Order: sequence, then C-alpha cells, then structure tokens
Amino acid sequence: MNASSRRGPPAPQMRRFASIEAGGTKFNVGIGGPDGSLFDQAQFETRTPAETLAAVTRWLDAEVERNGPFSAIGLASFGPVDTDSGSPHWGRLGLTPKLSWRGVDMIAPFRRYRVPVALDTDVNGAALAEWRWGAGRGHARVCYLTVGTGIGGGAVLDGVTLSGRSHPEMGHMFVRRHPDDRFPGACPTHGDCLEGLASGTAIKARWGDSLSTLGAEHPGHAMIAEYLAQACVNIVSTLAPDRLVLGGGVIGTSGLIRDVRRRFDYLTNGYLSEFDSEDILLAHFSPISGLIGGLAIAERAVRHVRVSEPAEHLERWEQQGLER
Repeated sequence: MNASSRRGPPAPQMRRFASIEAGGTKFNVGIGGPDGSLFDQAQFETRTPAETLAAVTRWLDAEVERNGPFSAIGLASFGPVDTDSGSPHWGRLGLTPKLSWRGVDMIAPFRRYRVPVALDTDVNGAALAEWRWGAGRGHARVCYLTVGTGIGGGAVLDGVTLSGRSHPEMGHMFVRRHPDDRFPGACPTHGDCLEGLASGTAIKARWGDSLSTLGAEHPGHAMIAEYLAQACVNIVSTLAPDRLVLGGGVIGTSGLIRDVRRRFDYLTNGYLSEFDSEDILLAHFSPISGLIGGLAIAERAVRHVRVSEPAEHLERWEQQGLER
C-alpha cells in the first residue's frame, strides 16, 4: 500500500535530490531541492526488506523516467544502523526489533543510480531538517527527540550530526520512575528505559489506547509529561543545545508540550539558566522531518565530491566502501 503526492516541478536550474526516510512502520520517499522543498513524495508500508526496498526503487525508477536523474540520495534510516562511512558494515542494520531487517544492507538497492549516497539515522536526519529550515533555523546547536511508536533522538552540533562509535540512542536513556507507575516497561531490551515507559507502544500497552484518546484529565498525561521532561533535562544538560525540537505522534497530544515545559522548569529549578523551557519547540516539519532531512543528507553527499568528474568519484567511493 502506498500514498503519493506531487507538489509541482522544480525550477529548471535547481538540483534534484532523492530522499528516503526508512522507518519501522513506513518508508517515506521523495524528490526535492537543496532548499528543503519537496516536489514529489510517496509512502510505503514497511514489510519485508525485499518487498519494501523494491517498492521504493520502482518509485524512484519511475521518477527518473519522468524527470531525469537526480544528483544524490540521502537516506535517513531507522536503526541501529552503521553510520560510519569508513566501516565495512556501513549502511547495515544492527539488532533492530524488526527481526527480518537485521543485517540488511540499506545502501545496496540504490547503487544502480550511480550517484552519491549519504546515510544517517532517521532522527539525525530530522534534526538536520529542523536545524537547516525548521524550528531550529538560525541556531548552531539543535537536538531533536521524536516520541512516537518508539523514542529516538538526534543532534546537530555546529553543523555536524552527532555520531561516534555508534549513533545516539536517546530513547534508551533511563529516567526516574513516577511514584504511581507500576508498569514494568515495554522495551524488549531494557524494560523501563524512556522508550519503555513513554513511547506510543508503552502507552498503549499500559492503558490500552493512545494518549490523545485518553484525554488531558487521565493520570497518564502527567506521567508521560514527567518522563519527557526528564529526558529534556538530560539532553540539555549533556549536549547544551540552543533549541530542543520535539516531534512524533505522541508529542502532538493536546497540551502535552505545555506540561513538558512546566515540568522541565520545575526539575531544572533555575539551574540551566541559559536554556529556557520556551526553547523546547514542536517540530516544524512533523510528521516528515526525516524525509526533509534526507534532502540535507543528500546535499551533504554532493558537497563532499566534485560532481563534474563522476568516474573519478565512483572509483573513490568504491575504494572507500562508499559506492553510491
């Protein structure tokens, strides 16, 4: 099943990028420009790797047939995924809860297009989108936390997405339990980490419905606000962002970001004086921050090669394990 929309052709002189936001429940794919604009997009349900990746490449093939080749591909992927371009396992998924996707090479299906490919996490992609063109625009350090089916976080610090031996796993930080919470947690690995307590999956497992359906008077609303406020304190204390952007379906619950800000102020008790709770913002591009971020990832790919000499680039990418 897929949904597709078109937003008009690019200007003739504008470079075109392909963006793929690979998620655990759906894949978003689009064509856009270096200014973050989308010209065309589609959505596909995440099924088996073979089915899903074939659907994405068929859509891209049709786009190339209609409008000609694109200049680069930006892939914002769910994880854990190897984001180290110098690693022999670059682009391969790790121990994801989606068992059939473990070990899948996310780069391989896109080699046929013979253009640069850059890969980052879906949440780092979303952070890039919000930093470049969205709620964090104009600020040097922007963090992003998505609160949906799962919880994940990304960061852009002085223009660079945060990765090291692995990428950030902010959803698996530990928070202090609310005194009224007896739920054991929904994370299959850690039980009661942040994702295990405050994700959409945890909310439904604990109370049988979404937070927005439960309503503002339900005790779960204050409980989830408490956990998310603690997460915000941890992120701001550790990474010192100028803006902290929140996205995902859960955070869209009416009144939730207001209560997260209030609890943030209470928990910090004035200590983080350089960061105000009003610097916690809703994502501008939600629910497609990751897809917009893929355009920024693709732009980063072409900035690191001289596109006037494609044969030389392909040889260098292949030598470095960075083929398309």
